[in-house]
Amino acid sequence: MPYAPEYLHLVIPGVAFEALLYGRNSDDATGSGSSVEDQLATGRTLCGQNSWRITREFKDTDISASRHTSRKRDEFEALIDAITDGATTPGVRRIVVAFNASRYYRDLDAYVRLRKACMIGNVLLCYNGQVYDLSRRDDRKTTAQHAVDAEDEAEGLRDQNLRTASQQAKAGMPHGKAIYGYTRTYDMVNGRKRCTGQEEDERGPYVLEMLRRLDAGHTLGSVKRWLRSEPNAARLDGSPWAEDLIRMTVMNRVYVGERLHRGEYIKAVWAPIKGLETPQGRAMFFRVTEKLTDPARTAHRGTEVQHLMSYLGLCGECGDHARLRYLTTTGRRKNPTMACTEKQDTSIVEHLLNAYVEEALLAWFSNKQKARAALVPADDKVEEAVTATQRLINSYEEQLAEARHLAETFDEEAGRFKLSAASLAGMEARIEPKLEAERKKLQRFTGTSPLLLRMLNEDPESVWNGRPASAERSALPGLTLEQKREVIRSVVTVRLYKATTTGARKLEPGRIRLSFVGELGFRDRPLRAPATAPSRLPGPRAASSGTSAGSRGWAAGAS
Repeated sequence: MPYAPEYLHLVIPGVAFEALLYGRNSDDATGSGSSVEDQLATGRTLCGQNSWRITREFKDTDISASRHTSRKRDEFEALIDAITDGATTPGVRRIVVAFNASRYYRDLDAYVRLRKACMIGNVLLCYNGQVYDLSRRDDRKTTAQHAVDAEDEAEGLRDQNLRTASQQAKAGMPHGKAIYGYTRTYDMVNGRKRCTGQEEDERGPYVLEMLRRLDAGHTLGSVKRWLRSEPNAARLDGSPWAEDLIRMTVMNRVYVGERLHRGEYIKAVWAPIKGLETPQGRAMFFRVTEKLTDPARTAHRGTEVQHLMSYLGLCGECGDHARLRYLTTTGRRKNPTMACTEKQDTSIVEHLLNAYVEEALLAWFSNKQKARAALVPADDKVEEAVTATQRLINSYEEQLAEARHLAETFDEEAGRFKLSAASLAGMEARIEPKLEAERKKLQRFTGTSPLLLRMLNEDPESVWNGRPASAERSALPGLTLEQKREVIRSVVTVRLYKATTTGARKLEPGRIRLSFVGELGFRDRPLRAPATAPSRLPGPRAASSGTSAGSRGWAAGAS
């Protein structure tokens, strides 16, 4: 049987008692640690009433004691060390004091460790206003039962938390760590914080600007340098921005008002970042996502490019999986060259290829009507399609929610649920594939990037190369190298073929073949592996004879 503190000096006479106080909580609602302070204050009062001198206090704030926690209780470990390593003073008996058993442990392993330490150090254990001597069999049995109860209570709390988390996920509530650009909102319920959602904060505009810059053709490296130059754009944890962190940030669909639950994205309770709530903003988000997840855009190079056509041009001889890469000058090769990555059997002087592609590209953009028809869908049709798709998604979601509610509602008169489990499973099997298809369709409305719209709406040569200032207008900087590459990648596929004669000094008609968007032969990305039937257009001889179907009539040397 445990001892009452007020009679302890009678049961164990002739000694002075010294106390080690321990406090812990697992949910610090206010961030002040007041719950732990209340526990220690209760312990101090108990020690004062019984003349126990307090030698040290231990506090673990906002840390669980269950077996599921991933965080180490540093103060609990320090308590164990203090019990086992403390010097024994003649005429002094030590007592460990806590508010109740669950403060010490919600895991049987922790109980066993504390019990062993107390037995080794001849230290008493006090909680719930009772003192236990663990050298006694009945006290060990009693405290062990309390430890079992504390662990079971923790398991019950965990099950409840998992159910709550699942319910919150289905309701579109936020979960996990705070997201850059948002601040969580809370209510206090019975002294505990309850998350009610999240709102955009002062960092939100930086998220939108990241997306805008990447959509305009800037590299991850340039966005990183910009963010590091903006003190107000600092990350929540204070770590410096890096390219992989920027990539993960701008691809997070939290910013378009969605959250992930069991592999599916569902509508969230919070609003998208301002600027992403419109069909145009959403389209920009998915354009950037598509760009950053396309392996063809990042293969064989870093984020800072050096050459206009490196890995953009394709080898017409080997097929659309073989790209052109830059070769430096050597003793035999006097000029920088672009050559096939597969066999290096096709090559051309770099500045000739660049000049040819740029001239043809600017001429194509000069035909505004044709270029706009190829690149820009009618805005009213896009918005109409987005609205109709979203309306259908909402209808599917409401239908499933109603069916699941009926499957959980018991009809007392009929003696069964209003919708059987088999009927619900059948509806889910029919509707969920349709729902997922509509969600994917919504993501495909990516619209036209602002970079291409500039080329369409302004003088393409001025946008491409820039222009000096004049009395009538200010200077206009030209596109960066990465922006030029983005325009080429989006608009034209470049293929290079062998010359008909070895050592030819002039460009032959048909050596460089261009297929613009909307034409046969245009490819928005290279093949990742050789095709079983090589994807090739006819070579220069066929081009010169006029039999090259679907290819642009831009041939070097042609009028």
